[in-house]
Amino acid sequence: MEVSKFMDLLLESAGKNGIGPAEIYYEDNDSFSAKAQRGVIDSYEVSSTCSLSMRGSVDGKMGFASTEAFDEDSAEYMIRAVRESALLNEAEEQDEIFAGDEHYPEVEAEEDDLDSVSAEEKLQLALKAEAAAKDADPRIAQTEGASVSTQVSHSMIRNTYGLNLSSTRKLFVAYALPIAKDGESTATGFKMKYGRKLRELDPEELGREAAADTVAQLHAEPVTSGEYRIIFRHDAMQSLLQTFSGIFSAENAQQKMSLLAGREGEEIASPLVSITDDPLRRGGLATSAFDGEGSATFRKAVVEKGVLKTLLHNRKTARKQGVKTTGNARRAGGMHVAPSNFYIEPGTQTLAELMQEMGDGLLITDVSGLHAGANPISGDFSLLSKGFVVRGGKQAEPVERITVAGNFYQLLKSVRAVGSDLDFPGSSIGCPSVDVGVMPVSGK
Repeated sequence: MEVSKFMDLLLESAGKNGIGPAEIYYEDNDSFSAKAQRGVIDSYEVSSTCSLSMRGSVDGKMGFASTEAFDEDSAEYMIRAVRESALLNEAEEQDEIFAGDEHYPEVEAEEDDLDSVSAEEKLQLALKAEAAAKDADPRIAQTEGASVSTQVSHSMIRNTYGLNLSSTRKLFVAYALPIAKDGESTATGFKMKYGRKLRELDPEELGREAAADTVAQLHAEPVTSGEYRIIFRHDAMQSLLQTFSGIFSAENAQQKMSLLAGREGEEIASPLVSITDDPLRRGGLATSAFDGEGSATFRKAVVEKGVLKTLLHNRKTARKQGVKTTGNARRAGGMHVAPSNFYIEPGTQTLAELMQEMGDGLLITDVSGLHAGANPISGDFSLLSKGFVVRGGKQAEPVERITVAGNFYQLLKSVRAVGSDLDFPGSSIGCPSVDVGVMPVSGK
């Protein structure tokens, strides 16, 4: 049965079986992934998935069910499962189904070519990227491969109030993973490109840039333990912001899992720090006119010149706090709060200018161990890091096997400068490079 007809059948059956209001959420994903290694295609995968979930109120209690099959038997199962789960729902505060906003923002359609690029073209891109990485420098001993993947996803929300919303997202991601060797020194690298126009990808450039970044890390050594002025490059800073983005969730704050609860209007960061959540950002990977509940989305300042302006809300957390939803509902095993296109606003200085202003210190380009070494509630982190010494305002020798420790809340307050190089590395969360002042570093 066609999905649209199945949805019609479900909503009609819901009304006949005492379920109301009722809501259906549908999502499908078509993905392609190919990896080249040692000059051949090492792996190749094409997949197509879809799922449909239904929420409905039965005597004031919300029930839930999901399916991947769209036929009359599945419809009967869904109605029965929603009713049964509602009977078991003992939550003091029940979720609600939203009738919809009067107006939704216009989201400009972006050009893409993913539907027209053949599988053979994608395979050739992966092969060319790996070959270019290997040929770029004699010190590139081998690669862990080069990959090209694409994803096209569609989502729909419909309910018995007449709400009918849909959106489409498309993305390609390509990366190369060279391994460099010079004497006893070995270094591994990673370079990624992403976008919506795959034919604009230059695989040779990707391979060369990956090789150059990898070779630059050869002969890296730990620095002496001590306190250093630190710049987190945009990609390392993005890893930190992504790890600690949950502190800006009203859901976490209300569950005492964020130290920002009740601090709206307070200065929580350096005046140089502004953080924005923009679900309407052109080119954003989370751009959408509506959130997971069907609420209209809008751009909002979360932190403005160091002051916390708002936490991120869905309708449930907003009701608890007596405010309006910020349009940040996310479906993930239930209705939660999550950022959309979420980023630190860029400054005016280039990374080179940040280093020149810093003088001497460390440029951190990669942090690892984020799951074990970061506490998303307290903000504490202790992370294995690598990067480069900065000497006299210039990038100098590479550094690895060091640990940078700190607290994310304190880091926001310690920011001395914000770069202009805002980037979203294959993510809806982005950052520029940031000078975070002096931090303790464990090395040799």
